[in-house]
Amino acid sequence: MGTLTLTARRVESIDLLRGIVMIIMALDHVRDYFHADAFIYSPTDLTRTSAVLFFTRLITHYCAPVFVFLAGVSAHLYGVKRGRKELTYFLLTRGLWLVFVECIILSLERTFNPMFHFFNLQVIWAIGISMIVLSALIWMDRRVILLIGVILMAGHNLLDTVHVPGTGLPSFLWALLHEPGNFTFGRWTFEVHYPLLPWIGIMASGYCLGSLYAPGYDRDRRKLKLVSFGIGAIAVFILLRSGNFYGDAAHWSTQKNALFSFLSFLNVTKYPPSLLYILLTLGPAMLFLALAEHPLNAWTARISVYGRVPMFYYLAHILLIHILATIGAVISGYAWSDMVLNARVMESPGLKGYGFNLLTVYIVWISVVLILYPFCKRFDRYKRANQAAKWWLSYL
Repeated sequence: MGTLTLTARRVESIDLLRGIVMIIMALDHVRDYFHADAFIYSPTDLTRTSAVLFFTRLITHYCAPVFVFLAGVSAHLYGVKRGRKELTYFLLTRGLWLVFVECIILSLERTFNPMFHFFNLQVIWAIGISMIVLSALIWMDRRVILLIGVILMAGHNLLDTVHVPGTGLPSFLWALLHEPGNFTFGRWTFEVHYPLLPWIGIMASGYCLGSLYAPGYDRDRRKLKLVSFGIGAIAVFILLRSGNFYGDAAHWSTQKNALFSFLSFLNVTKYPPSLLYILLTLGPAMLFLALAEHPLNAWTARISVYGRVPMFYYLAHILLIHILATIGAVISGYAWSDMVLNARVMESPGLKGYGFNLLTVYIVWISVVLILYPFCKRFDRYKRANQAAKWWLSYL
């Protein structure tokens, strides 16, 4: 009976899965900055989208929940090596750092506007706050943590009918917890894309699943549990979705043909992540973890590089995409200053008519991933060689 295979004290299957979602994540961000249709309609609008565009968006749905879930797993592994007290300090300080990264560094990268008029609270913000909350939760019994995680993931849709009207502070606070919104306070605009309740639940659940990767845990038993959890999640998704029983405010319905009816069935809500969205994404992720636990080959080793330096890659790819989009805008006849933004790029009035076809989006996406590989590989080597001596590397 096998035990966990480690390389440099890392779990290879987790790095591989994280690397895959980091690569796919760039596709969605390139689409935001390059695709002409992104400025006109949502890729999941079944009255206007195509199947290719829909699946281009759907595949990127897996990124955020898997990223947050694996952050919880990694937190557990960190605690196993360092102890609960040190884990508490790390989660608290790294959580605060990630909030700063989202609001300052990423805001500047996304907008190129040093006046900081616009703050888009997205996945890094959600991870940061979830880590801060988890820093307190880890002192509870693991069964209690899991219960809290399941309640937040499965129960938050009960709040879908609760609304706090207006654009004032009470509505903003409710948006931070459950209902996305756009708020302006003086010269600052905050767009809440990632309400916190379900994301905290996803990270807490990932933390509990991290116990399957404890040193000496039987590999076959771990695989059996991951397969059971994965199949179970997919089965519950199909059951709840089939009759629109519970778990997503956006019900599926019969469309103009069988293909689009199937797209409607898969068209789950990300903001906030509905229970069905979570089941649809984390179920296959757990199956992947079960099946991927074997030595890396030449290709998967390269993909894992991105998974070992996720924060470095995330910051670098947003910056690179915006730089390339600025070049694309100039080539298209716009001023470079049109890419200095006060809102999300697809909502910028100065870029009306800008954009490229979906094939160009895919070409730029592949180029971004390939351009960043040597930088990620070099940073990965530096990080592994110096992490023990340089504490700050744990925050990247």
